[in-house]
Amino acid sequence: QVQLVESGGGLVQPGGSLRLSCAASGNILSIRNMGWYRQVPGKQRELVASITSGGSTNYADSVKGRFTISRDNAKNTMYLQMNSLKPEDTAVFCCNMEIRQRGSWRFEGSWGQGTQVTVSS
Repeated sequence: QVQLVESGGGLVQPGGSLRLSCAASGNILSIRNMGWYRQVPGKQRELVASITSGGSTNYADSVKGRFTISRDNAKNTMYLQMNSLKPEDTAVFCCNMEIRQRGSWRFEGSWGQGTQVTVSS
């Protein structure tokens, strides 16, 4: 089994910064693509940023220039550095990883439980 645990969320004032982490543990052989999503009640889940196994990144237009996604393959961990936060960034942030477990030939998506980010004065 595989478990993803997010951390780093919280309350921050507009213009502030937060760094989210997502650590994967368990029966992991390799991890392919990783991504951060956010969910606001009443709205569709949005892909915020993604990073491939080779390090290529992609960002939603709304966060370009403010957020930076990165990964540490040795630690099976992904990060999201969020700067210049705005009230409209308030959401539950969830991580997703495409993981191949030992004994399996395919990659399967796994989700974390989510961490709340609130941007408010």
